[in-house]
Order: sequence, then structure tokens, then C-alpha cells
Amino acid sequence: MDEAGSGLEFEQSVQYAMEELPGDLRRAMSNVEIVIEDEPPDGQPLLGLYQGVPLTRRTSGYGNVPPDKISIYRGPLERLYGGDAAVLRSQIKRVVLHEIAHHFGISDERLRKLDRY
Repeated sequence: MDEAGSGLEFEQSVQYAMEELPGDLRRAMSNVEIVIEDEPPDGQPLLGLYQGVPLTRRTSGYGNVPPDKISIYRGPLERLYGGDAAVLRSQIKRVVLHEIAHHFGISDERLRKLDRY
């Protein structure tokens, strides 16, 4: 596996994807943590996963809750795209942005309609 598959390079790719978000979007993100995990839950063919309450569904009663969680799964991404560092970085960015869209309440259906799935 090339350098893009190394742990540090993978983490940097996730960080760069976050840094490339427009500032107003970064500032609008609330109570969410992005983590890198080795593998998705057993039997689930996922590259990433958003778990939490999207911003569009939060009410005045939302509070004192653990952060939402965006998981980026290193293993599947590296197996699928690790042969090419540029492709791997691009796919990491795509998955990060996809899961952030869910944090903002954008469904998979809407992402398909926007041609962003």
C-alpha cells in the first residue's frame, strides 16, 4: 500500500476535507465529532456513517446529549481505493462531505437528486 494508506496520511486527508469546507458551514456544525475507525459494524458495507440528530431535527429540547458521531472507515476505503493516493484522498473527501450532509439533514435521496451521492 502506498503512503496515502498510512495512518497519518489518512487522518490528514480527513482533516483536509474538513478544512476545505466553507467557513460558514464549519461554524454551523454543532455538537458533532468526526472519528476514524478501522472497520464498519459487522456485516455493513459502509465507507462512513452519521449517527445523531441532524441539525434540521433539533428542537429547543435538544441539550445535554453526547455529540453526534461521523465515522470514516479506513479499511474499506483503503481496500477499494488505496492503490492510488490521489483517488483515495478524493474518496475520503467525498465520504466526509457525504456524512456532513447528513449532519445538516440532507438525506441520501436528496443527495442522489443533487448528483452528490
